[in-house]
Amino acid sequence: MDGKVGEGEFIVSVTKEEIVVPELPMKEQWLPLSNLDLLIPPVDVSVFFCYKKPLPEKYYCFGTMVGSLKNALAQALVYYYPFAGEMVANTMGEPELFCSNRGVDFVEAVADVELQCLNLYNPDDTVEGKLVPRKKHGVLAVQATGLKCGGLVVACTFDHRIADAYSANMFLVSWAEAARPNKPIISAQPCFRRSLLTPRRPPSIHPLLHHMYVPVSALPPPSDPNKKLVFESEPLISRIYYVTSESLNRMQALASSNGTVKRTKLESFSAFLWKMVAEATASVDGKKNVAAKMGVVVDGRKMLCNDEKNMGSYFGNVLSIPYGGNAVDELVEKPLSWVAEKVHEFLKMGVTEDHFLGLVDWVEEHRPVPGLSRIYCGHGKEKGPSFVVSSGQRFPESKVDFGWGKPVFASYHFPWGGDSGYVMPMPCANGNGDWLVYMHLLKAHLNFMEVRAPQILRPFSWDYLLN
Repeated sequence: MDGKVGEGEFIVSVTKEEIVVPELPMKEQWLPLSNLDLLIPPVDVSVFFCYKKPLPEKYYCFGTMVGSLKNALAQALVYYYPFAGEMVANTMGEPELFCSNRGVDFVEAVADVELQCLNLYNPDDTVEGKLVPRKKHGVLAVQATGLKCGGLVVACTFDHRIADAYSANMFLVSWAEAARPNKPIISAQPCFRRSLLTPRRPPSIHPLLHHMYVPVSALPPPSDPNKKLVFESEPLISRIYYVTSESLNRMQALASSNGTVKRTKLESFSAFLWKMVAEATASVDGKKNVAAKMGVVVDGRKMLCNDEKNMGSYFGNVLSIPYGGNAVDELVEKPLSWVAEKVHEFLKMGVTEDHFLGLVDWVEEHRPVPGLSRIYCGHGKEKGPSFVVSSGQRFPESKVDFGWGKPVFASYHFPWGGDSGYVMPMPCANGNGDWLVYMHLLKAHLNFMEVRAPQILRPFSWDYLLN
């Protein structure tokens, strides 16, 4: 595997591949996907963590660290046994998880590059296909890559239909806990009770849900299903930016400038991106009379918690994507506070218990035909851009300490292959309120934003973290 570092290249060599199975023998069982799992398309998500060379070296060589990772993974899989399974189709043609104890593919690799030489601003060059594993079997794959400087990159790729970011975070923290001495193996055990998301009888579906989601049978068929997606202009690319807390505070102040309410940092940043994408569409693409759509991922666990059920440890997908669509010229001309108000308005649709219960009912009404968020649907030649902002503010990078220290850098990596963009803002590992933002958008739009707002979207550099 080849990768690029600045103007040079580096080689990633696989040294060993094996399958890690649960430490204790597990009974084979079937775990149905919940109705909210069934809304997730079959895409894989990757996450990776970068660690500096630990000291003393005699205790933390690459071999001992990899051994610790494997032993801890085997322990964690006893509790997170679905990650050791495989996806199959049931008699209705729907995906279902067979908890077969197949195990997790674990790749060991070495790279002839030092940590500070990795150009993580362009993860398509240095991360994709090099530092994160390709999931070939099962529902989870792991790769540990030793670096020339003695550093380490630990990466996972998992089937999104099995877990959302909240669930993946639970697993990552538990895995790290199992690796550290004098720590409980698992501090919080996951819950797999699909009955917590049982549809109601009779169902109650708000009409707005029919505008937010669509059964795939209602979508126009692709012109050639045997061909991969062909982009009209250029494919989407991935980049990682550094956003300072000062920039976020200024942005929040502008988004809340009417003085009556204070917008959250996520609402404010989402509004800023919506305006930027609209400006890029008008300036670069020359399109002003189209709509730009933006969705924001909402986790429904808090909304669904009540006296009868506690969703805090629930493992699976509990997501909805409310979105808005406004004319490009309107988003460009209006102030940030107006755009933030529009973000707040459509977000209100997805932050109630009734919304998520209705979404469970909506899926049940259409089964076995799968559903999809409309913001992910294809966009015709005359339609505008769309993208989704996910909330990574609970990203637990400081807790993913396998015994040799906290990561100095961590990020999701999600070039999912559709024609809608994806943005994941995460807290920076230095804990000072700065953000790292993974963005998967059109190259021309990203270039435009960097020129338009260089003081906010700063291409990631190790100088921000290691000085």
